[in-house]
Amino acid sequence: MDNIIDIIKAEIAQDYYQQNFSNDGQRFVAWYMRNVHLLDQCQTKDAVTDGANDKQIDAVYIDEDEQKIYIVQGKYYLGETIDAEPVREVISSWTQFNDLAALQENANDKLKKKISEVSLAMDDDSYCLCFELITTSTFSAAAEKDVEVFQKLLTEDENADINAQFSVIDREGLVDAYNRVLEQTNPVLNHTVTLENGKYLMTELSSTKVLIAAMPLKECIKMPGIKDGTLFQKNVRQSLGINNTVNKKIKRTINDPIKCSDFFFFHNGITAICNKMEYLKNGQFKFYGLNVVNGCQSLNTILSCSENVKKRNDAYVLFRFYEIPQRDRADSISINTNTQSAVKARDLRSNSKQVLKLKRAYEQKYPNGFFATKRGEQMPADKDRNYLVELSSLGKDLMAWYMQRPNLSYGETKIFDKYFSTLFKNDYQPEDIYALTFWMNKIMESWTMDNPLGLNEIILTMKAYAPYHLLFAISAVFAKCNNQMNVPSPAECLKLAQENNLVDTVIAISANCLNNAIDSESSKCIQNNKTFIPQNWVKNKSCIQEIQSAIINYFSFLPSMNKPMDDKLKKELTMEPQYFSYRVQADD
Repeated sequence: MDNIIDIIKAEIAQDYYQQNFSNDGQRFVAWYMRNVHLLDQCQTKDAVTDGANDKQIDAVYIDEDEQKIYIVQGKYYLGETIDAEPVREVISSWTQFNDLAALQENANDKLKKKISEVSLAMDDDSYCLCFELITTSTFSAAAEKDVEVFQKLLTEDENADINAQFSVIDREGLVDAYNRVLEQTNPVLNHTVTLENGKYLMTELSSTKVLIAAMPLKECIKMPGIKDGTLFQKNVRQSLGINNTVNKKIKRTINDPIKCSDFFFFHNGITAICNKMEYLKNGQFKFYGLNVVNGCQSLNTILSCSENVKKRNDAYVLFRFYEIPQRDRADSISINTNTQSAVKARDLRSNSKQVLKLKRAYEQKYPNGFFATKRGEQMPADKDRNYLVELSSLGKDLMAWYMQRPNLSYGETKIFDKYFSTLFKNDYQPEDIYALTFWMNKIMESWTMDNPLGLNEIILTMKAYAPYHLLFAISAVFAKCNNQMNVPSPAECLKLAQENNLVDTVIAISANCLNNAIDSESSKCIQNNKTFIPQNWVKNKSCIQEIQSAIINYFSFLPSMNKPMDDKLKKELTMEPQYFSYRVQADD
């Protein structure tokens, strides 16, 4: 590919970067957020906090699905090397997170709001604070030394209150990250490892190629897809952070230069599968479609200690490589090799009776459809994408519509742990599942920079949260038109809207009410001299009442403004009482 610096220069010269960011440093951070974290233009503009009183924090982004809080510091240097100053700035920003109140007090207005959002996320111990230092240059020897010291500080502190990671992404790292993103539409990882003579065994069992090896830890940190999780697509769980009990023990062994030589004997080993394995020469093996099905926690922890790992010439880990192209067999191996520590319930929901029952019913009703229950599962080429249902998305839709709690839809943890048995106990009809997917697809089609719904810009930035509030608003519009307090059938709502050519109209009304709800809350905060934090509002139960009030107000004023339109809506959206059901009860 072309030189990464030339690519960055060309892209940050585009109108979006020039018009929304005041200097190339900000534009570089924005480029990174868009091209590596895959944020859209509104989300990127919202994430960048660089400027006066930014406290050495250039961007803040919370990935709700991965439960990671990214704190980004960027250095746009065109020289060959940079010194240790940027690393020390990251260290400075890290220490400030031990006192969020003090950090917020002295920060700029944009960062103040982000700190409030971060504080809410950090109240949940499952979130990991990920510091990223990105640069277009390479680090001097002094800078690399400081990187090592800071990483050691994070990984060796057994009593740390904050679950934190630190990543350095230099010019070469930018190339790797950029290439990985380009391949995400078809995330197949091919990788070559070099094994030492006498420390591996190649055999065949049950017509399956098997490679068993003592792999140097130094070779492990070269594996692609650890940081972004693409190496673990078939794993039943992603990284749980480096500060849980098991991972602390792994860190302790790696960081001890004496005990590290026994790492091979302390560790149960790592299991990887691939579509094809090929022996090259001199202990080199190439794997096509590589995927680690057991070892996600270990590899993430090993990577987090990379500076110490580079020094461990006598540290090895048992690696098992299997050539298994069959998907069902690979899934079975993934589940059965993850028994060394408890697998949380949400990791195996794809195999629960409720989910399998829904999948079977849906695919029988819609033979051209596909119900994807496993993370990373690919839809067969002969299926219709318009009828694709994904389990995680369905859970979020059900939370917003049937439980009427869009404020809980943003993350998987509560849906697939705390509320799973309640939320999925109902026998949802295939037609309702399809209708929910249809409504959400229509919503997301409009969630663009063109903004055809005229959504408030603040709402557009909250793509991980606010679409579920709009889905909830659609259900509330139908309920209001029928003077009902209960929950309408998504399928009947869709049927009436399509028959009367009102799909776009209903979504537009719902968007208007969502705008009014957030504007109303913002105005209240201003009147009471409070700072309005949109991301906190959408996660708070009070937003539900605001949206419902906005819908009531809309229909209260509509008759006086346009009575024929009001009568038409209520007539054409009227449905029989049997199409309403009680709200799924699981109050937060």
